[in-house]
Amino acid sequence: MAMALHLCVTFNSTTSSFPQGRKCKYEGQSVRALPIRILSVGKKRSPGLQLMVDEYVDKLRYYCSVEDVQIRTNPRNARDQRAQVDAEDEAVMNLIRSDDWVVMLDERGLDIGSEQMAELVGDAGNTGASRISFCIGGPYGHGRKIKERANLSIKLSSLVLNHQIALLVLMEQLYRSWTILKGQKYHH
Repeated sequence: MAMALHLCVTFNSTTSSFPQGRKCKYEGQSVRALPIRILSVGKKRSPGLQLMVDEYVDKLRYYCSVEDVQIRTNPRNARDQRAQVDAEDEAVMNLIRSDDWVVMLDERGLDIGSEQMAELVGDAGNTGASRISFCIGGPYGHGRKIKERANLSIKLSSLVLNHQIALLVLMEQLYRSWTILKGQKYHH
């Protein structure tokens, strides 16, 4: 929980937003590159989406190791929404280690910009965690266990995004984060 407190203070959790309009504090500096694991609950991906995700995975591997893990929606074929969320929650929790730094993507999470996402990646390297795990929920969102386990909750947009679009936006923003951290021109 100490990791969550450090990072929540950094991200100004009292206002549910990150200060916009300032540069990333790590830009052009050396940061510890934690492996990234993306846990995404959802249906089978379209071939076009998978091609784009694979392209970003290849781009990100230049900076850190990346693992893209797909978790089937409603793994127990539950009939009711609560049982479905609980089953998905359990499936995600079974893939998270105790030393992971967990970022939950949620429409009610902190509103951050690209520079702040880069800072999030840089800050995570200072937590003592062995890996960053980003969690994208299924159609009914995240379960109680992942909400309690998450070190940080962020939103990618004020719009609600389906899991496939959220995955693609996350991949692009992780790539953009690394280019910001390395002082490269992708972000301008």
